[in-house]
Amino acid sequence: MSKLVKNMLVDDLKQRLTNVNELIVVSLGRLDGQKTTQLRQSLRKKKIHLQLVKNSLARRATLNTPLAPAFGTTEGMLAIAWGGEDVVDLAKELDRVSGAKEYAGFEFRGGALEGARMDASEVKAVAKWPSRAEQLSILSGQISSMGAKLSSQIGSAGGLLAGQISSRVDDLEKAAGAEVPAA
Repeated sequence: MSKLVKNMLVDDLKQRLTNVNELIVVSLGRLDGQKTTQLRQSLRKKKIHLQLVKNSLARRATLNTPLAPAFGTTEGMLAIAWGGEDVVDLAKELDRVSGAKEYAGFEFRGGALEGARMDASEVKAVAKWPSRAEQLSILSGQISSMGAKLSSQIGSAGGLLAGQISSRVDDLEKAAGAEVPAA
């Protein structure tokens, strides 16, 4: 491959990875062209990009970016995946793919998250994290439970006070009714 072609590929990859802060490096194993196309189509539906890259060209394209650590110890022809709703969504989907029988040989090689290198086991650990939507759901549940708890505590104290006042008023009315002489 000529230097001109290599430079064009590096520039294209740089342009594709603009504003990308995390990616996962995978090996497609011995997937044939048809299986690779099916995989790309299924990932594309979830807004995940998968691109085969030559390791040395990927290193050059990600030089001085937060993605550079992903290619520190990788070798050979690999694929990079990025996109999805967030990195957890990306890792979960790729973990699902790695467990599918039809994509046997698909495996994690590493990745980069916020400028730090991840190895294959760390990528699997990220796949177990709650996604952004799940985190927001947990957070809203915690906030609303605190509000409900506070409301019930305020209501119970006010209800208790109102009950005591009502009881005292009833006692005073009974006592006042007993003191009035019958005419």
